[in-house]
Amino acid sequence: MPMLDDRTTPDPRIEPYALWSYDDSLTAWPAPRGEVADGPAGPATAAPARLRDATGLPACLPPAYIEVGQLDIFRNEDTAYATKLSRAGVPVEFHLHPGVPHEFDSIAFDSDVARRAIADRIRVLRSI
Repeated sequence: MPMLDDRTTPDPRIEPYALWSYDDSLTAWPAPRGEVADGPAGPATAAPARLRDATGLPACLPPAYIEVGQLDIFRNEDTAYATKLSRAGVPVEFHLHPGVPHEFDSIAFDSDVARRAIADRIRVLRSI
């Protein structure tokens, strides 16, 4: 699950492994949001991580499925978002895949970790 927080601080431990870079995110953020949503005063709808309090969302949200690679620049924001939703009572299934970067399932689609991730996605989709 990429790009939840436009305010992400680069992590120098992840940067050498990043297939999608912090610069890529800076370039991509204006595309869906437009210039109106830029800046710290932008609405939570501009970037999901801007949501300060997820209380009240459980009634209107389906369970969340969030997965991210340990070496993905989105790791910290995805982890924080999963925690925020969970604290508010939203059912969350979260997977942190060890030792893999962004798009690991496309790059090494036959690896054990990619097969597990794809099987989990299919399981979740079938349960809907």
